[in-house]
Amino acid sequence: MATLVEDTEQRSGGSPGAFWRDPLAVILVAALVIFAAPTMYFVVSETWTGETGAHAPIILATGLWLLYDTWKNEREVFAAAPAVVPWGLLAIFVPLFLFARITGIVEIEGYVMYACLIAVLLSIVGIEGIKRLWFPLLYLVFVFPPPETVVAAITLPLKMWISQAAVWFLQLVGYPIGGIGVTINIGQYQLLVAAACAGLNTIISLSAIALFYIYVRHKAEPAYFLMLALFVLPVAMFANFIRVLILILLTYHFGEAVGQGFMHNFAGLFMFALSLVSIYLLDEFLHPRWARRRAAKLEGESDRDA
Repeated sequence: MATLVEDTEQRSGGSPGAFWRDPLAVILVAALVIFAAPTMYFVVSETWTGETGAHAPIILATGLWLLYDTWKNEREVFAAAPAVVPWGLLAIFVPLFLFARITGIVEIEGYVMYACLIAVLLSIVGIEGIKRLWFPLLYLVFVFPPPETVVAAITLPLKMWISQAAVWFLQLVGYPIGGIGVTINIGQYQLLVAAACAGLNTIISLSAIALFYIYVRHKAEPAYFLMLALFVLPVAMFANFIRVLILILLTYHFGEAVGQGFMHNFAGLFMFALSLVSIYLLDEFLHPRWARRRAAKLEGESDRDA
């Protein structure tokens, strides 16, 4: 594999057009596609058709675009890593991949397949190249569904918090509501805050899209990127709280058929839009202040040096 990569690099001269005209490059890409295609078909058929993977096509398209754009701008620093590193990683990942493939554990199979592709990529671009491509590679992880055990561990406290907060708020404004755990009683209706209503899948997709927006707009400001990224989870949590409130009020005022029908899905779309708009408004509010503070700090340092 290392020889194939080195020969391809030397013959392509670093040009994307020359790369695709090289037979060895085509063989390498074809081999990767053949390796990844069955797993991707499995992931698409098992998860992309439901709520858990509805965001994945958007993430895959934007992630591949971002990977191409970053690759184009950073390819001058790429250099093949020592063969022992990718081969060592593949010696670990390929048996795990075969185990996941045989057992049909879609979550593990997707992640391990992706890890194998990263190992091959390491042999092409080297450690420095992986560092330069870190965000597109991390962003593309959101294409794969999280393990069910992780979902369950995160969902339970999230459901509890959202249901208790909704009950407290509506009691505060005078609604006849009470609840135990994730079960909410309001008027003659009893509602269950399920995993979907708690919005874990929406939080995952929102986090991915919001991080994409922040990176594209502020990747030249790493400190600000990290600061704004910290707001993604609180914003998503608050938006999910608003979604549950909307569904409770719709059920109470208009009946269960309305609360669990079309408006249920509409509330999810509204929550997603609200979250993205909130991130944008936060960015518009914080960035000018961050820039002024940064400029003042640099000016102060310049005055001290003078």
